[in-house]
Amino acid sequence: MDRLTYIGHATTLLRLDGVSVLTDPMLRRWLGPLRRQGPDPEPDVAENSDVVLISHLHRDHLDIPSLRRLPPSTPLVVPRGAARWAAKGGAEDVREIGLGERVSVAGVEVSGVPAVHDGYRGRHRGRPIEPLGYLVSAGGRTVYFPGDTDLFPGMSGLGKVDVALLPVWGWGTFAGEGHLDPMRAARAVEMIRPRLAVPIHWGTLFPFGLRRLRPQFLTKPPLEFARQVSRLAPDVEVRVLEPGSTTALERE
Repeated sequence: MDRLTYIGHATTLLRLDGVSVLTDPMLRRWLGPLRRQGPDPEPDVAENSDVVLISHLHRDHLDIPSLRRLPPSTPLVVPRGAARWAAKGGAEDVREIGLGERVSVAGVEVSGVPAVHDGYRGRHRGRPIEPLGYLVSAGGRTVYFPGDTDLFPGMSGLGKVDVALLPVWGWGTFAGEGHLDPMRAARAVEMIRPRLAVPIHWGTLFPFGLRRLRPQFLTKPPLEFARQVSRLAPDVEVRVLEPGSTTALERE
């Protein structure tokens, strides 16, 4: 049975037609001043992934210590130009793709689609590497994983999407430039018209010591997203998954 586990932040584990697809693995308890809220990922997540998608170079999406937990032979799909960063995590099988390109790997077809986001790696201010979103298809089902993005005009032209994993926040108390907030994420749903929308990129990484002062930012974004989708695209089902929880992706 196809299913989705929301591990937290932008990390999800998709099971599509028997293939396990891991997105933007952030598997640690902390990242700089950010601390993981909620349960740790299951210890076998990295070992049992058949293919890994990396959307862009930011440290909360391409986390080298997390990549080192993967078997080196696990295929990674990355934006064109990002292979050298993925190799720092020990990956031996890195497939670079660009916008509009596709690759078949581990039994799924992965296509690169636009993402409006910063393409730099922290303080490394060389040539930016263009971020990607991905369409992942297997067994007659297509899942849209945008990584981090803001709205872009071509969203309405992505084609048939069964499940959209929409980032609804950044981290901390605001969604910065290049991120969707609940309202803009709902507008993305209105443009894409998936059968199912699942909010991600919320409730996981939060600045140390701020949880007691601003706890609403750990829980409010996906609920507001669901409320806005019910207004803008009432025919689309929304499922809010707590970090660590799983849902079945039933077939029609």
